[in-house]
Amino acid sequence: MANTAMLRTIVGIIGNIISLGLFLSPIPTFTRIIKQKTVSDFKPDPYLATLLNCAVWVFYGMPFVHPDSTLVWTINGAGFIIEAAYIVIFVMYSPASKRTRIFIALVIEAVFFAIVVFVNMFFFHTTKDRTLIVGIICIIFNILMYASPLTVMKMVIKTKSVKYMPLTLSVANLCNGIVWLIYSLLKFDINILIPNGLGSLSGVVQLILYATYYKTTRWDDDDDGKSRSEVQLSNV
Repeated sequence: MANTAMLRTIVGIIGNIISLGLFLSPIPTFTRIIKQKTVSDFKPDPYLATLLNCAVWVFYGMPFVHPDSTLVWTINGAGFIIEAAYIVIFVMYSPASKRTRIFIALVIEAVFFAIVVFVNMFFFHTTKDRTLIVGIICIIFNILMYASPLTVMKMVIKTKSVKYMPLTLSVANLCNGIVWLIYSLLKFDINILIPNGLGSLSGVVQLILYATYYKTTRWDDDDDGKSRSEVQLSNV
């Protein structure tokens, strides 16, 4: 039992490191935004979605919701801070109309999160019940967030090009999914297992697509100046 707990901690630390790398992967995008002093055609949606996702996972990892989940809330707490920084940069360099939409989205997210916390703390009084409710919400959020890589994979098949699906991010996503999948199995947690099982499957499909369409990719074609896979969302 002690060895299993220690192994789970080691796996969780590795998962934290990989997830942190994924959270930091959009830095080149925001470096460009700061240099050009404009967000151009970049959209804040992925970062707003990830911000709320991290907030819910932090709540899930609290000892009064799901005990013994320190490594879940630590990485998502870090992710929340990083995504908040991205959104601040977006607000700074966005036109007024886009700023308004961002603020509206943040208010909606804040209200939703407050409702989740209130309902769980006042109507559910055991960690088992709280884990069930918040866990379901976390699973739903993660599944919805797979829409982003699915869109990229659809584009790869349509264009027969992997130009906008970076290999390093695909590998990182696969590793991230596998590590957290193992973490969830060492002390069974279905709420972490389901999204990361799907994440691992998504990573495998991305690598298969990369191998399939690598030779047909025209790397020297002009593009629109940005990667369409500008952000990869962490599963946990």
